[in-house]
Amino acid sequence: MSEEWVEQEKENIDGEESDEESDGEGFSETEESPAAEYEEEEDRYAPPADAVKTYLRDIRRSTLLTFKEEVMLAKKIAKGDEAARQRMIESNLRLVVSIGKRYMNRGLPFSDIIEEGNIGLIKAVEKYNHRKGFRFSTYASWWIRQSIERAIINQSKLIRLPVHVVERVNHYLSHVEDLVQELGREPQTDEISKKMKIHPEDVDHIQQLLRKTYSLDSPIAANKETALRDVIEDTSQISPITKAEGVRRREDILRWMSLLKDNERQVIVLRFGLEGDEPHTLEEIGKVFGLTRERVRQIESSALRKLRTIITEKTIGPDEIL
Repeated sequence: MSEEWVEQEKENIDGEESDEESDGEGFSETEESPAAEYEEEEDRYAPPADAVKTYLRDIRRSTLLTFKEEVMLAKKIAKGDEAARQRMIESNLRLVVSIGKRYMNRGLPFSDIIEEGNIGLIKAVEKYNHRKGFRFSTYASWWIRQSIERAIINQSKLIRLPVHVVERVNHYLSHVEDLVQELGREPQTDEISKKMKIHPEDVDHIQQLLRKTYSLDSPIAANKETALRDVIEDTSQISPITKAEGVRRREDILRWMSLLKDNERQVIVLRFGLEGDEPHTLEEIGKVFGLTRERVRQIESSALRKLRTIITEKTIGPDEIL
């Protein structure tokens, strides 16, 4: 399957959604397409890896709903109408693709991202309360993102963190889910802190931890096989023998980092928390150096481009890095 073709299809889906939006949160009414029949719930809405190309083409024919239609379907779903439930799901499969492509290259194949996103969509359909006054797309977006992010966490190296930290993250996600259901939208930091009975700073800490997990899984090599976390030593998991064998490679990595300009190296260290600190936002880094958020972003982009070039030229692979 051509990766370029798949990427183009995802762009087409995004473009069509933008053209058909009736406001910032919803979609306009279009012609209804017949619902597909499948044997199992998972197979019904989740394409296998070798069927993504066909899947992306097929869902472009799906119906986009007006708010009036969403309310009508929600009422029927509440009464157990399976046909209404299925239509609500199928009419929002394109939303999953639109959101899902933002999570590419973070540890999950795109087909898995779609599958996890569709699981979140199904939950949203089952929990949606139209009386809150929010468009379904606004409500469902959070469930789709959280389903994908949970899968990335499980797939990534978060397990390398202490058990109590993992439990705290899961505790946070559970409370946020409750708030989304209660409010019909994504909650603010102060609302989360009140719900969890913790300080807002603690909420920020958990959110930074989640961002760190995702950002470290982002690739920096041109071949997309080497993630930033792969060039960070994890002393809690590496045996003395393994560390000894990897000294030369780590020296290479440190030397490559030294090829960056001072400001580039400092931005990367702060942005990804490479020296044991929590990752910083662009705004936080800007305050440290007296720069605008946009200028910090430019420095970060320049530094990552240089690292990609360096790693590509050295043909370094994830199996070579300790």
